[in-house]
Amino acid sequence: MLSRFFSGNRAVLARMISRVENDRAVSDKVLDHIFQQVKGAYRIGITGPPGAGKSTLVDRLVSDFRKQEKTVGVIAIDPTSPFTGGALLGDRIRMASNLGDPGVFIRSMATRGSLGGLAHTTQEAADVMDAFGLDVIILETVGVGQSELDIVEAADTVIVVLVPESGDSIQAMKAGLMEIGDIFVLNKSDHENADQAYMELSSVLSLKYGHGQWNLKVIQTVAHEAKGLDELMREIRSHWEYLSGNGKLERKQRDRIRKRLKIKLERKLKSDFWTENRKDLFEIFVTRLLNKEISYAEAIKKLFEPELTDKKL
Repeated sequence: MLSRFFSGNRAVLARMISRVENDRAVSDKVLDHIFQQVKGAYRIGITGPPGAGKSTLVDRLVSDFRKQEKTVGVIAIDPTSPFTGGALLGDRIRMASNLGDPGVFIRSMATRGSLGGLAHTTQEAADVMDAFGLDVIILETVGVGQSELDIVEAADTVIVVLVPESGDSIQAMKAGLMEIGDIFVLNKSDHENADQAYMELSSVLSLKYGHGQWNLKVIQTVAHEAKGLDELMREIRSHWEYLSGNGKLERKQRDRIRKRLKIKLERKLKSDFWTENRKDLFEIFVTRLLNKEISYAEAIKKLFEPELTDKKL
C-alpha cells in the first residue's frame, strides 16, 4: 500500500486519509511511515462566515495554482449534525471546475464534534497529502463564524473571507478573525455597500492591526467571475516570500509541531490513565464525595496511585 502511495496512486491516497481519520492506532502507524516524506507543502487556510463564497474562491485559487503547474490538495470541512452524526460533505459540488484534474485532490471531512473550525485529524490528513507530493494544500474551515481559530495553528497563510452585507467587519472583530488573518478578502464586491465595507475593513486594519512588519490588505473579489483573483494570488505569493525571507515560516512550523506534540502527548496520557480499574474507582469516589467520606484532593491523590485497587478503599 505504501509503495502504491509513493508511486502516486490517488485511490491509495484516499484510503490513507480515511485510515488516518477513522482509526487512531492505524493513524499513528501510517504517519510514522510517511513522516520523512512530509516536506512542508505550502498550507493556506480559508476561513470566514457561512455564505461568504469560500468554496467558490477556493475553486478559483486551485485553478490559478494549476496554471502555475502546482499540484493542489483541498481539505474542506463540513459540520457534523448533532442529531444524526452525519455531514453533507458537499463542497466538491462547488469546486466542480477542477474535478477530474489529476493534479488536484479534494477531500471533504466532517468536524465530528470539533469546535475550532477544523476536524480533529485535519493536520494529519494534510501531512498525508504533503507526503504524497502535493505542492499546495488549502484548508477550508467549516464556516461557523465565531470559533474558527484552529486554522491559525494549521496554516502558513490565513485568508479571511468576508462579504459586504451583514456587518461582517464588526462580526470579524467579535470573532477574533482580525487577529488571525494574513490576507483579507472582501468577496461579492459587486454587491451594494461594497465600497463602504471596504473602507471600514481597511480602516480597522490600518488603525488597530497595521503596525506589524506584514502590511495587512483587503482584496476585493467577485469569485464567481474571477475578478480580483490576480491581485489575491500576488498577495498570497508576497506573503509566502515574506514568511520565507525572515524566518517566520520556520517559527510557524515550530509552533505547529509544538502544539501538535502537546495534543498527542495529552491524548496518550489520558488514554493510559483511564484504565478500566480507574474508571470503576472514579464512580466509587463520586459516591464517597457525595457522602462526604473523602475530599476532592484525597480522591485525586488516590486515583494517581499506580497500583490502586478496591482493597485500598
